[in-house]
Amino acid sequence: MLTLGIDLGSSSIKAAIFDVEKKEIIASEFYPEQEMEIISTKAGFAEQDPNKWYEYFKILVKKILSKNDIDGKNIKAIGISYQMHGLVIVNKDLSVIRPSIIWCDSRAVEIGNKAFNEIGNEKCLSTTLNSPANFTASKLRWVKLNEPEKFNSIYKFMLPGDFLAMKLTGEINTTISGLSEGIFWNFKENSISKDVIDYYEIPLNYFPEIKPTFSNQGKIQSKIAEELGISKEAIVSYRAGDQPNNALSLNVLNAGEVAATAGTSGVIYAVINQKNYDSKNRINIFAHVNHSNENIKLGVLLCINGTGILNSWIRKSFASNLSYNEMNELAIQAPIGSDDLFILPFGNGAERMLENKLINASIHGLDFNRHTIKNIIRAAHEGVAFSFKYGFDIIQELGIKIEKIKAGKANMFLSKIFRETLANTTGATIEMYDTDGAHGAARGAAYGAGLYNNIEEAFTNLKKLEVISPDDKNYKYIEAYNKWFEILNNQLNRG
Repeated sequence: MLTLGIDLGSSSIKAAIFDVEKKEIIASEFYPEQEMEIISTKAGFAEQDPNKWYEYFKILVKKILSKNDIDGKNIKAIGISYQMHGLVIVNKDLSVIRPSIIWCDSRAVEIGNKAFNEIGNEKCLSTTLNSPANFTASKLRWVKLNEPEKFNSIYKFMLPGDFLAMKLTGEINTTISGLSEGIFWNFKENSISKDVIDYYEIPLNYFPEIKPTFSNQGKIQSKIAEELGISKEAIVSYRAGDQPNNALSLNVLNAGEVAATAGTSGVIYAVINQKNYDSKNRINIFAHVNHSNENIKLGVLLCINGTGILNSWIRKSFASNLSYNEMNELAIQAPIGSDDLFILPFGNGAERMLENKLINASIHGLDFNRHTIKNIIRAAHEGVAFSFKYGFDIIQELGIKIEKIKAGKANMFLSKIFRETLANTTGATIEMYDTDGAHGAARGAAYGAGLYNNIEEAFTNLKKLEVISPDDKNYKYIEAYNKWFEILNNQLNRG
């Protein structure tokens, strides 16, 4: 018996197939090979076509089955991980009304800030544990204010993963975890936030039905199952935003455990078992995948928008003849601190951890006589790691002591420079695992379909690949971080 995991990102879609009896991932693929287009018609705008996601998803499923000679009829359940905070709206025909406003879109920042002040800072933080900020609720309000005809034609709004599940099952539903990431959930009342939807004038009938994160969320339509070549009895049995799902993929489920990822964006995600919040609103608290009213499990999430996208931009702009691995090897030739060349990686929208300031990316200390491409790449990798260190310090202000980080060996974590800089500036040990979001979604699907008695069974064979510990040269990393930190403060003060 098999399950299929899907990870719908903004760069590509990943898929994994999980053998339930062996408790092993037997195949992984992604599509498309070139990064998916992000449409930006104005500064701060970022959109994607949801129908393209579905088109690419179908190609990917056929690819993973044919390339690995797998009989799709053995796939009994599908788990979906998806890019968080996006907005998809459909009419009564279930047709998409406008492109999805995705996670890194900054257009609704001021809408969220105004709501935060007028609803009341303390009321927002004590109930939704967050400001409405630039999240899904605020993006939906933007549509109401700027595209009223489209808003009035809405049948349901969804998160990206809800849309993909709708295309598969014909049903529209979501989860408490998903609603919390959109800042629609009142943790005090354990219900949709009346304060938010009343202030934003969002009709309650626009909301999807709520289903448990691990549950039967709809049977795959027969015609879709036949087209994909999977079992007609298959169900969608798990869904979660990419960061809660990344934590799941690393078996991070209990209070005090920490996961990290560094794809297009970078995230630190710590699990807590008490309702808490950051008074400066630089981090977010969402319902974790195993949260319930009786058993509180919340994810403390700190996001750095500009992470892998910086590495991708450098490759496209300066090193298109090199692979990412070759870039990593070249950067190692530069010293720690990259000969005093520093990069702030904040060029992918307003950064919440910087209190929603849009300071953009910048290069500092560039010397045409001393610095080459190896310095630029190293400075980029260090700059991303330094931004993680900056975020770690914010999280630890909540009293969360971070001594160990779990991460999949993928994206920026493939960079030796990034891993060592992160370990040596934070003082935390990094454990690397053979997993990714699609793997986690496939394991989650097995549990959600009732194929295991508990979630821990799905992670019996999770393989640890590498451990990186701080070393005695860490003072060089800290010296470099302190210089970077001073540059960042100067930029923030100028703003």
